[in-house]
Amino acid sequence: MHSSVCMPLNSQSSTTFLNPNQNPFHSNQLASKSCWSPPKRRPAFTVRAQLSFTKETVLKDFEERRALKIISGLQNFNEDNVASVITAADKGGATHVDIACDPDLVKLAIGLTSLPVCVSSVDPSAFVAAVEAGAHMVEIGNYDSFYDQGIVFSPEQILNLTKETKRILPSVTLSVTVPHTLNLPDQVKLAELLEQEGVDIIQTEGGKCSSPSQSGVLGLIEKATPTLAAAYSISRAVKIPVMCASGISAVTAPMAITAGAAGVGVGTAINKLNDVVAMIAEVRSIADSLGLAAGRRPVSEERTLTL
Repeated sequence: MHSSVCMPLNSQSSTTFLNPNQNPFHSNQLASKSCWSPPKRRPAFTVRAQLSFTKETVLKDFEERRALKIISGLQNFNEDNVASVITAADKGGATHVDIACDPDLVKLAIGLTSLPVCVSSVDPSAFVAAVEAGAHMVEIGNYDSFYDQGIVFSPEQILNLTKETKRILPSVTLSVTVPHTLNLPDQVKLAELLEQEGVDIIQTEGGKCSSPSQSGVLGLIEKATPTLAAAYSISRAVKIPVMCASGISAVTAPMAITAGAAGVGVGTAINKLNDVVAMIAEVRSIADSLGLAAGRRPVSEERTLTL
């Protein structure tokens, strides 16, 4: 039996490619696939995240090639689950937490952790309120929930989303995911263009499209193969940090760093768990595999969460 690794989608696929100016969060586009007319351009903002987090502070762990970002999910607005993921990241030794782009979730996050908070969306206009609420960085990416609906993002659209985000929030740390639906040369080309646009971090993906044939350690390595390959290729083409995400585990996180990544992003391996203690243990396992301090604080200083 052979493992199944997805191939880049071509123009004959039944998958819907969004036009450069389409936005899946507006109107009934997911159902009708009709063209979306972009709203009036918002003015540029100079909103800043908490004063204790400069861009240099947010990027420090990436520059040291030791970043561990725990991801709750772009469309996960379940406060209990998000709170558990944030707590696991905080107690398990992660360096960043990534949540859906929602001001209330941002306020929840900064009340539970002192880690830099990233918000993910494919709607640049949504970032403003989240940053005003205290988010420290923004991410265009975490596309998995859209792939489930047969929607993929073209390089042109990602570049347009990036340009609009930089226009609105020029001083905020920006990470952009390069879709695994592109072949590797095109992923590298897009990453180079994103670097030219002033993006601070490139995130890779690919675990969603890999179906391992083996269980255990072999299966974990198979699962991470697409995103590891992307991290290897892109990190050798750009000077900005590359974060390897999607399908990453304690087994493959060190491989990502060896491949050239400056950090790893982990989502499903954590948020699929139903118990916060199990989540903390999983984060700690990945943090330990990267040689990170677990970030344990005295009990008197621990924040408590009633679940």
